[in-house]
Amino acid sequence: MATLGTGLLVPARAAGVAPTPTMRGGANNYLPGAPVVDRIGGGGFWMTGTVRRAGDGAPLAGQRIQIWAHTTEGHERDPHSHGATLTDANGVFRLEMPQIVPAFGQPHGHLAYDSGEFDTVFLRPVMPSSSDTSLEAHFVLQPL
Repeated sequence: MATLGTGLLVPARAAGVAPTPTMRGGANNYLPGAPVVDRIGGGGFWMTGTVRRAGDGAPLAGQRIQIWAHTTEGHERDPHSHGATLTDANGVFRLEMPQIVPAFGQPHGHLAYDSGEFDTVFLRPVMPSSSDTSLEAHFVLQPL
């Protein structure tokens, strides 16, 4: 609630949800068109997150998120280290993959929204510890 100059209470309005900017290094070793898969490699590590629309923050179902990383089973430039998944009805994605290991001194993943309905966004989240077994990343997409 907010007050007007008259002292009346009125509902506060949300300022809107800003789009996620592309992160520096996010597109490194990106391979367009990675297939939608049930799992990358042998699994054991979970990449999760959400996808929402800029402005109103509505969850976006059926959006393709590509994921790749330097793992115990391959380098981030290897095609077998790339895969994509789709968001569910609540805009949530989840993909199992091999354990991420440090590359250039940091354990990190790469994610991309590149389906064409919204501006392309590349993320490169860094893990707090190389022993973590999951990593979250969240997208807020700007319609084209």
